[in-house]
Amino acid sequence: MVHMQGSDGMVLNLKSPSLYIYIVDGGISLLANNLLMVIPVALSKTYFLQVSAGYFIADLGMIIWFYPSLGGVEYVIHHFLSLVAVAYSMLTGEGQLYTYMVLISETTTPGINLRWYLDTAGMKKSKAYLLNGVVIFFAWFVARILLFIYLFYHVFLHLYQVKQMHSFGRLLALVVPVVLSVMNLMWFWKIFKGMKKTLAKRH
Repeated sequence: MVHMQGSDGMVLNLKSPSLYIYIVDGGISLLANNLLMVIPVALSKTYFLQVSAGYFIADLGMIIWFYPSLGGVEYVIHHFLSLVAVAYSMLTGEGQLYTYMVLISETTTPGINLRWYLDTAGMKKSKAYLLNGVVIFFAWFVARILLFIYLFYHVFLHLYQVKQMHSFGRLLALVVPVVLSVMNLMWFWKIFKGMKKTLAKRH
């Protein structure tokens, strides 16, 4: 339960700033000016990356310590790649725009944690559990499918800028989103099947 509360707290304290930083504090202007956020332009941007890195370290430690009760190898890979990407962006200033775009996808975490609470409380047959599944389905589709499609489109449009990053930075910018998107698609399929099964039982 402590692990779940920590995840929710991180999302509330980090992902809202991620949205703000991306949309209000430079994201839109960077896109409009056809620029890539390579060098941090505000201390707040690095600060939130530091907090995010700390969360991924703590969460990864919990997953490994209680393995596999909190998640299988795919969770370890997901958190490890996310940690490396966030740490690199934090320490070098490269690719922060893409880092925050990926962090926005973590806004689905509270819904996943709530589903765990409902399941643990024996409320799988409740309306709350059904509603939670539907919300997760649409939230996942927007935050982890559509958002990544846009990210790939943006990388394609600004590939000449991505090539200006250091070799390891380019590797992270091109490989990590692909790996995470494959995992997101796998989990999305499981979410779809679970929602379909739950809805079938209601009829």
